[in-house]
Amino acid sequence: MAKNEKSVEARKEKAAPAPAQPEEWRQLRTLRNEIDRLFDDFGGRFPRWPFSHGALAGLPGVSGWQTSPAIEFAECDDHYRITAEVPGMGADDVEIKLSDGSMTIRGERSREKKEEKEDYLLSERRYGAFQRTLPLPDGIDPDGVAASLANGVLTVTVPKSVEAKQKERKIEVKAA
Repeated sequence: MAKNEKSVEARKEKAAPAPAQPEEWRQLRTLRNEIDRLFDDFGGRFPRWPFSHGALAGLPGVSGWQTSPAIEFAECDDHYRITAEVPGMGADDVEIKLSDGSMTIRGERSREKKEEKEDYLLSERRYGAFQRTLPLPDGIDPDGVAASLANGVLTVTVPKSVEAKQKERKIEVKAA
């Protein structure tokens, strides 16, 4: 057999030992493995993918997958402002309902990407739904609730009722 001029000699070296991990990290990893095993023991009745670490890590844009959006609740002078992060969703993908002193924000997103070339086919599908229910304080005006969605941020404005505004009073704080 003729020797190829471009061949490279391969050497096998011993792999360096893995760096030592603090005991706390080992304990957390053990706990995580036990929780994963618990879900596995349910026999597949529960979808494990939102809970598994690293299951979706290799997919682009999916590393920060969450089952519900991050929400901020702020009280202003005459209204409450609720903002929720819903990146990639449109106004048609989100539903808001008020019921019995609570507000439910629900959304569902489905994306499908299909790319066909002469020598390959790429087909990706991603589906995800969330639902988040927030208790609302007493003294709101349910008829004046408004919502808008811009740049992946849902903003819901819940006005205070006239009675709630009249009941507010400022308390003076005195130095001791």
